[in-house]
Amino acid sequence: MSTSHLVNFENVYQELAQFDCIIDVRSPAEFAEDHIPGALNCPVLDDAERVKVGTLYKQVSPFEAKKIGAALVAQNIGKHIQTHFHDKPKEWKPLIYCWRGGNRSGALTHIMSKIGWHAKQLEGGYKSFRRHINQSLPLLAEKAKWRVLCGETGTGKSKLLRCIGSSGVQIIDLENLARHRGSILGELPLQTQPSQKYFETAIWQQLSSFDLCQPIYVEAESKKIGKLRVPEAMMSAIRQASCIRLRLPIDKRIELLRNEYQHFVEDKDRLNQQLQLLTILHSKQQIQRWTELVDSGDIHELIQQLLSRHYDPAYDKSILRNFPQYQNAPIIEMANLTEQTQVEIARKIINAEN
Repeated sequence: MSTSHLVNFENVYQELAQFDCIIDVRSPAEFAEDHIPGALNCPVLDDAERVKVGTLYKQVSPFEAKKIGAALVAQNIGKHIQTHFHDKPKEWKPLIYCWRGGNRSGALTHIMSKIGWHAKQLEGGYKSFRRHINQSLPLLAEKAKWRVLCGETGTGKSKLLRCIGSSGVQIIDLENLARHRGSILGELPLQTQPSQKYFETAIWQQLSSFDLCQPIYVEAESKKIGKLRVPEAMMSAIRQASCIRLRLPIDKRIELLRNEYQHFVEDKDRLNQQLQLLTILHSKQQIQRWTELVDSGDIHELIQQLLSRHYDPAYDKSILRNFPQYQNAPIIEMANLTEQTQVEIARKIINAEN
């Protein structure tokens, strides 16, 4: 591959829009784990083919692997050109990458260039993109002007955060990016969490588009949201930031949680299974009492006990230890969480910055 077709990610990442298309030629499994935002997956080897070629390389010889691999790559490139790119004009300009900027992306870049398109290959491939994430994400997190919404479980932090965001103010909804509500009962129905790399890329994508001199609102979170870890530098910066304390009457908290966790109410076996995870913190007798409440359908009492005996004590202990500015934070008392109340509180929080 001619060096004239190579581009370095550090030189182009702020101008990715100059390319008409970003093409990821890695296998579907590699793409699903993480990819450059907006990339189109056009694998030159699918998952099974990649395994086949890799096995030949190790068990037979590199030569045999390259023969088989070249034939497969050629076939797949032909299919992609016919399916996705046959109608592209001569001026079309794609950026192409694979795992490390090697043969897979090189093959497609070479053929597209020979056709006459202005194809560029990402030097270093996905690895160079990932290296940029690892280097820049901590710097962005440290420079950001964080504002942290704090409040016990069920005070509507996520709802209020999204309401603030709908006003055009910068927010990062970590629970939405993680596809998890961040507690033992935090898994979302019919959703699986992304990979750690995908999560970090999503955070980077938002942070890199923000004005870091303006406030960025975020919800107070633990280090882990489900199976995912909030990047260490980001967690450290958020914990040192200014806080806002939200309060909501207990009956409104119970009402909110019952609505948000309706999928558990409808699946008692799954709810009881999740409650067993609390045995490291509570006695077997206590867990049994909670599962009995589930079986009897007394969800109101279950939520009330989980709040008073598990979530609230754990929150009080954690928030004071991890968020030093919490104790002196302004307190916002909310009577309810109607849409009107959310809009009014969001406006109050935003105006306090001005």
